Amino acid sequence: MIRYDLECGEGHVFDAWFSSSSAFEEQRGAGLVACPVCGSVDVRKRLMKPAIPAKGNRAAGSPAEEAAPDAPGGTALSGKAKMMRQMAREVHALVREKAEYVGGAFASEARRRHAEGGGKAARPIWGEASAEEARSLNEEGIEVMPLPPLPDEKN
Repeated sequence: MIRYDLECGEGHVFDAWFSSSSAFEEQRGAGLVACPVCGSVDVRKRLMKPAIPAKGNRAAGSPAEEAAPDAPGGTALSGKAKMMRQMAREVHALVREKAEYVGGAFASEARRRHAEGGGKAARPIWGEASAEEARSLNEEGIEVMPLPPLPDEKN
C-alpha cells in the first residue's frame, strides 16, 4: 500500500492509500479520487518526504522498538499504522453487516434501486464494479464510493 499526500484544486490537503501508483492514476483518471472537504476530483499528489528506514543501531526505547511486528512479512508498524489498519477492518465489518452484497451485479443493481426511488428505503448494497462503471454511475447522479481493500489483502 502507498499513502499519498493529496491536494485538490481548492487547496484542501488530505491523504489516501492506494495499492500501487498505477491504481492511484487509474482511480484519479476515473474521477474516483475526490476531496473529502469539497468533493472536487481535481486532485494532485503533493511533494512528500521519503520514508527512510531507521538504522539497526537505534537507542533502546525508540519508537521503532516499541512498534509491534504485525505487518505482513513481520515488519514493525507505528501506532498510527496500527490504528489505520484497525479502522479499515472496522469499516469493512460495518459495510458487511449493514449492506447487502450483490457481487459483480453492483452497477446494474445500483441503477435499478436508483430508478425505484433512489434506494432510500432499500438496504444499502456493496459489490464489485470497474472504474468505468463507477464513473458512469456517478455521472448519472448515483453516488458510489470505493471500499479500499483490507490492509492484509493484495499486499
